[in-house]
Amino acid sequence: MTKPKILHLIGDQRFGGSNHLVKQLVDSSLQKKFDFVVLKLEEAKLQLKQLRPALIIFHYPCAWKYLLDLVFLKRYSPVFICDHHYCQGFEKYQVPSVFRFHLMLKIAYLIADGVISISVAQHDWMKKHQLVNSTKVRIIQSASKIDALLNIETKPCQSPLKLGAYGRFAHQKGFDVLLNAIALLPPELFQLYLGGYGPQEAQIQAIVAKLPQVKFLGKINDLPAFLSSCDVIVVPSRWEACGLVCLEAKAAGKPVLVSAVDGLCEQVNNCGILVPPDNSQQLAEAIFSLPEQNLALWGKIGRESVRKAWSDFLIQWEQFLQEVITNKSFESQ
Repeated sequence: MTKPKILHLIGDQRFGGSNHLVKQLVDSSLQKKFDFVVLKLEEAKLQLKQLRPALIIFHYPCAWKYLLDLVFLKRYSPVFICDHHYCQGFEKYQVPSVFRFHLMLKIAYLIADGVISISVAQHDWMKKHQLVNSTKVRIIQSASKIDALLNIETKPCQSPLKLGAYGRFAHQKGFDVLLNAIALLPPELFQLYLGGYGPQEAQIQAIVAKLPQVKFLGKINDLPAFLSSCDVIVVPSRWEACGLVCLEAKAAGKPVLVSAVDGLCEQVNNCGILVPPDNSQQLAEAIFSLPEQNLALWGKIGRESVRKAWSDFLIQWEQFLQEVITNKSFESQ
């Protein structure tokens, strides 16, 4: 029996983020039931007649330049936008004209057959601003394959407390805020292990050079080993539609200290601390309070809360794909 062909369109080739999610999804057990194809938009437009996909998932960030492409794609298959990018925090920091931004999204979401939202907070933002008809939205919270992280052995925290942070060095991720907070803390009590790379790497390294309590690791090639070496994971993002780093940290049994933004807020429930974004002073105060907290309990609660995250993610994707392919009604969850 021929498997339904699902075409994923993605232009983001960076490590992590939407690219990482799509790669793990197409390499998962779902490939036994679906024929996944991953292409850039330009490649797909040349092959659609031959591919004849049952469904197209559009992972690009919506933009004015893609509106006609969405119309073109719908000639060949139902099209669903999986929005990894936009949220309240993005709008606050990145959008000069909210009216124009909202109008673009309303048109894109109207053209598409449906929208996949990757967090409750993102969905609520869409609903608040009436960006899309609620019957066209499905929430599938982002997840990652975390088996190796769930097997990391827990260990007692020692002094100095080892903080960990990793990701793409970009304005969104707020590593400058974290480093400024570290500069306010006693170096004999707190150390920071910092991993990642990206457009702001030179700027980050310049700040790190003045902070001997910070160990710069560059690209993290062995995530389980990195997380195992840390006591607490800090996620200082200015915005985050979902935030897989928080999920990965919890899977590793690590308490988390994260910005109270977008999809990060819903991930912290008795397993860490939420702090206002873009505020080094308040972040430093939260870090300073960590030794007084029950970090072992937070780590245990966090790990248990995400133990089934990956399997639940696959179940939700399978249900969604089957519903669309068999033309069942698409209703918000």
